[in-house]
Amino acid sequence: MPGILLETLRGKRGGQVPVWLMRQAGRYLPEYRALRTEKGGFLDLVYDSEAAAEITLQPVRRFGLDGAILFSDILIVPHAMGQGLEFLVGEGPKLSPRLLDAALGSFVARPGRFDPIYDTVRLSRMALDPQVTMLGFAGSPWTVATYMVAGEGSRDQHETRALAYRDPAQFQAIMDAIADVTVTYLRGQIDAGAEAVQLFDSWAGSLAPDQFERWVIAPNARIVAALHESHPDCPVIGFPKGAGEKLVAYARETGVDALGLDETVDPVWAHRTLPQGLPVQGNLDPLLLEAGGESLERRAEAILDAFCERPLVFNLGHGIGQHTPIAHVERLIEAVRGWKG
Repeated sequence: MPGILLETLRGKRGGQVPVWLMRQAGRYLPEYRALRTEKGGFLDLVYDSEAAAEITLQPVRRFGLDGAILFSDILIVPHAMGQGLEFLVGEGPKLSPRLLDAALGSFVARPGRFDPIYDTVRLSRMALDPQVTMLGFAGSPWTVATYMVAGEGSRDQHETRALAYRDPAQFQAIMDAIADVTVTYLRGQIDAGAEAVQLFDSWAGSLAPDQFERWVIAPNARIVAALHESHPDCPVIGFPKGAGEKLVAYARETGVDALGLDETVDPVWAHRTLPQGLPVQGNLDPLLLEAGGESLERRAEAILDAFCERPLVFNLGHGIGQHTPIAHVERLIEAVRGWKG
């Protein structure tokens, strides 16, 4: 029988609200830090299937969460497409050559780089209780493209947005290539044991409405349709961070099975405005979780109350911060579990 998280993503409401946290497997956990020290760099961990599976399982063991999210990174897709990738201490990811300086056609694809990720999914699913949902993920094409074009992250995605305006045909070819590889990647994760997948569009909020329609909604709709065709029982969660009022069009036009909300979205507005019955996920501010206190429980209760008539997966509005006290996470989970809606 499917776990409560999977059932909720499929549109069913039960007596308990499932909970998992974006970036729940990571630096705030001492067991993660110990393994990282033992194993080496971040990318080494991602490609070490046994270590990555262990990291995937750590927060589930500690907190009894309803979902396990694959420990990996959205930039595995460009790495498999042939772009160089390294994570520099204190600087974040660097990709080379960047697409401002080289043609996508000059890259030599390395699809075998997906294999250890599939093994991580397989090992994690085998070790999990059947009631815990195994979640896979990928970056959405727009967000992945921003890194591939500029070679690194940026605050306003200036170079990528400028390229999309300056040469939309070239940028469309980049987006189409990323979308095709992403479909292959997510299908592989599902075949390996992922029961639901999430599309992270962390930089969706930087686009004007017409650009959002072309570079966020259209490619995500394409990916969702392909996954629904091949794996109709696997829910797809869309998370277009910063989309604001454009969430309505995103929900209506992409075909996602559930919608992730960031912390800036008013839950009351979202419940009133989004398609009736669409499962939602979110949306506690990660900084509030880090700060703790009575405001944490009050805000969690407000989110739960706002969505009491809609399938809800309780989560954060973005990834958990590395300085978040474990006691605050425990307090949040206790509050969600104890809610009497």
